[in-house]
Amino acid sequence: MSTMRMFYHPDRDSLDLASILHALSDPVRLRIVQSLAQSGELTCGAFGINAPKSTLSHHFKVLREGGVIRTRMEGVHRIVSLRMEDLNSRFPGLIQAILKALALDDVADHRSTAASPSTPGV
Repeated sequence: MSTMRMFYHPDRDSLDLASILHALSDPVRLRIVQSLAQSGELTCGAFGINAPKSTLSHHFKVLREGGVIRTRMEGVHRIVSLRMEDLNSRFPGLIQAILKALALDDVADHRSTAASPSTPGV
């Protein structure tokens, strides 16, 4: 008999701002959220993040228990999705504002990298 792994997901009504902001307080977790916003559902291994599996599992758990993502099993794969509808219901515009800020940071980082002079021979 096989047992199906159940994941804890807080109910929409119990989502709280402090837990969400804590879940979003790490650059790796922000990258996961940004990838999900751009791509929709992804398997846990499809994020292209160079980190040990245990570290990624921790980040997914923090995001899931904070109410930011939902994880479901499909066969042997864990499918991750952003809980955009639930988040917008409780905190309208929060995730969009964070995603916009991340996009602006990406543009600024790209500009500063392109504009920085390279030092020959270094």
